[in-house]
Amino acid sequence: MQTNDLYNGREAEVIAQFNDGYSYSKTKLDASLRELAQDRKSVKPVKGQVAVKKDDVDLIVKEFDISQAQAEKALSENGGDLDRTLRVLVAS
Repeated sequence: MQTNDLYNGREAEVIAQFNDGYSYSKTKLDASLRELAQDRKSVKPVKGQVAVKKDDVDLIVKEFDISQAQAEKALSENGGDLDRTLRVLVAS
């Protein structure tokens, strides 16, 4: 497949071209962002289960030296609220 086939025979708009030869096109970036947005929309939490952020889980695991499962459980029990979860863990 030729690169020009992807853009209906037109050259892609280049956002930045670097000295090492790499360049980034607006068309490719837009397509990638749309794909990521679609993937993100398709992931829905199971009913009755609270969605927790991976960054929040990682923070709790690192700071409290507990397992990932325990951190996820603590966040879920506190409605995914990091602030409330941290307060509960510090108090216990």
